[in-house]
Amino acid sequence: MTVAIALLTQDLRLHDNPVLHAAAAAADEVVPLFVLDPDVSAVGFAAPNRAAFLADCLADLDASLRPLGGRLVLRRGRSASATARLAAEVDAASVHVAAGVSAFAHRREQALREQLGDRLHVHDGSLTVAVPGAVTPAGKDHYAVFTPYFRAWSQAPRRTVHRAPRALRTPEGIAGEPVPTAAPDSPALPPGGERTARRLWQRYPLERYADLHDDLGADGTSRLSPYLHFGCLSVGELVADAERQGHEGAEAFVRQLAWRDFHHQVLAARPEAAHRDYRDRGDRWLPEDDEECEAWRTGRTGFPLVDAGMRQLAHEGWMHNRARLVTASFLAKTLYRDWRIGARHFLRLLVDGDLANNQLNWQWVAGTGTDTRPNRVLNPLSQADRLDPDGAYVRRWVPELADVRGRAVHRPWRLDSPPAGYPAPVVDPDALSTRLRSARGLE
Repeated sequence: MTVAIALLTQDLRLHDNPVLHAAAAAADEVVPLFVLDPDVSAVGFAAPNRAAFLADCLADLDASLRPLGGRLVLRRGRSASATARLAAEVDAASVHVAAGVSAFAHRREQALREQLGDRLHVHDGSLTVAVPGAVTPAGKDHYAVFTPYFRAWSQAPRRTVHRAPRALRTPEGIAGEPVPTAAPDSPALPPGGERTARRLWQRYPLERYADLHDDLGADGTSRLSPYLHFGCLSVGELVADAERQGHEGAEAFVRQLAWRDFHHQVLAARPEAAHRDYRDRGDRWLPEDDEECEAWRTGRTGFPLVDAGMRQLAHEGWMHNRARLVTASFLAKTLYRDWRIGARHFLRLLVDGDLANNQLNWQWVAGTGTDTRPNRVLNPLSQADRLDPDGAYVRRWVPELADVRGRAVHRPWRLDSPPAGYPAPVVDPDALSTRLRSARGLE
């Protein structure tokens, strides 16, 4: 009997999983392996919210494998050495893993190759639709502007979407760790796992996505980002499904998934952009350790839309994408703090804390990334009027303002009796336009 190992990383699913598919095709028996690697904790990615969600994902995957004749094997240790030890135990003829884009993923792949040699098989197209580096402009290693990338991405060939295996036999007697438990920081963290993810996707009214995804009060986004981050859903399968539907909502949804691929191909080409400015603008940020930064983190800036977003993040471990952009712009452009301060706070709490999307979106807002308009500023008041016109989102997350009707909720300092317990703005609202002009470099 031949044995293959499927080393799972950010692909915790049965459906459309190239790693499981290849391992099952290569051998009579398959060991689905997940390694609890201390290096993940060392670089800060085992934050409590993601650790709790991951535990759900692992338990769900194991439960889905059991009826097929398989099970998930968990080991502790550094990924390469733990995998090599298991390969020796089961005499594995091949080991399969998905290609990643981060510096950590590249180091892991190199270490695996050093220990496994030609038994290692790395599979593209598991974590993204287009393989990073496969869609490039002439003479360059990546696209730095989204629109031409999207045109090329839309025409690029796609791999076949794989069905979930009907059977997957795992050898008996392999020792493994129990599924870990973890307590999240956020009390309303969503449950993890492929089965939950597929239910969300099947029930989501995609035809309404174009109308709802920017409406903060309607809460009309898919909320699939955590499941995409952990690979509980295949982004390739989602794109194929949406393109089959072919309506305006599906087109808008696919465009957002293309942004995800765009950021991954930037990070693959420029891994240092996770921590350094993609384009150095010569910013000299104000110090971090002061009351304004703490007010931003705790949702007490006195600007209701900003505070609502930060409180949603703390409570759910997730934030609406438009609120992410507004809160990030407030820190980087209005308070003029280093984008890395905000990116670090988001990664501590976001259950979908993806390095490529988080860091490069922060750089886009800060003006140090790929955006061709580095002085772009998202005014928190005009954004509130546009994205939350009746104040429903603010009232949901800022209970001190729950009794303020209509769009007056966005400017509580103008009320005859400002609500008790809600802070005064950390920046004078009447001078906000001046600060925004300064952030744009116009003064």
